Amino acid sequence: MSRLQVVSGKGGTGKTTVAAALALALATEGKRALLVEVEGRQGIAQLFETEALPYEERKIAVAPGGGEVFALAIDPELALLDYLQMFYKLGGAGRALKKLGAIDFATTIAPGLRDVLLTGKACEAVRRKDKRGRFVYDYVVMDAPPTGRIARFLNVNDEVAGLAKIGPIHNQAQAVMRVLKSPETAVHLVTLLEEMPVQETVDGIAELRAARLPVGRLIVNMVRPAILDEADLDLTRDASRAAIAKSLSAAGLGGARRGGGAERLVGPLLTQADEYAERYALERDQRAELQELGLPLHELPLLAEGMDLAGLYELATELRQQGIS
Repeated sequence: MSRLQVVSGKGGTGKTTVAAALALALATEGKRALLVEVEGRQGIAQLFETEALPYEERKIAVAPGGGEVFALAIDPELALLDYLQMFYKLGGAGRALKKLGAIDFATTIAPGLRDVLLTGKACEAVRRKDKRGRFVYDYVVMDAPPTGRIARFLNVNDEVAGLAKIGPIHNQAQAVMRVLKSPETAVHLVTLLEEMPVQETVDGIAELRAARLPVGRLIVNMVRPAILDEADLDLTRDASRAAIAKSLSAAGLGGARRGGGAERLVGPLLTQADEYAERYALERDQRAELQELGLPLHELPLLAEGMDLAGLYELATELRQQGIS
């Protein structure tokens, strides 16, 4: 597995949930994973039922087998202060610039600078080693912007490198792109078995490939359980209403009222069967379209009880069982 795992997806597909579950899955068996948030929504803190994340790496969970998950919410202004201190040794002057609003001004007018800071911080965590020369984190998982912006977000360092031909900014952008366009990185896309998310996924993969960014896996989220298969659906279409009513009565459904009970159930049941058949066909077609992309495909179930911390661990276990570890 690549050490930098970037997770994107159309809004509403649950990409933050999948990123969190992925970090838990990767941290299993004693590994250390850093889960990075770049959009300032504090979605990770909500999922792990903890207080808002500061601009520092904090342990938020223990994975099965003793692994650890840390989290970091990257603040572009504070990341720029880190950058200024690292390359220009500004120290207190950097903090003064923040008070004057110069940092916000810089990240607003400089094309792509904000995204350079966000991706650069994540890549620094990927490369960081301890005093014994070992990587501090086995994996870094980034909860990235939505699919419509992911290629530009990850490729913006190339743009900045083109603007700044020499100096620290150029070197920083080049170093980041060496990580992002290497086997160290994999960009996963989260989708649903619905037309718009699947189409956006297809378009997103085309953009990532055009930018020569490494596409990883497709993760279909919130998959509803199969109630009827093709054979069952054929039966609902072919069976007569009288035969269905008779079967319902034999099963003790519909009560003992003569001429009422079971016959009254047939109409609503057939309506539900038709609705299910329509959804089944749609999901089958969308799954086939995703399979044509030739990427590893994983499916995560829709949790009937909703998403909580226990559900997050359940999804992590599902990912491990499907070979993501």
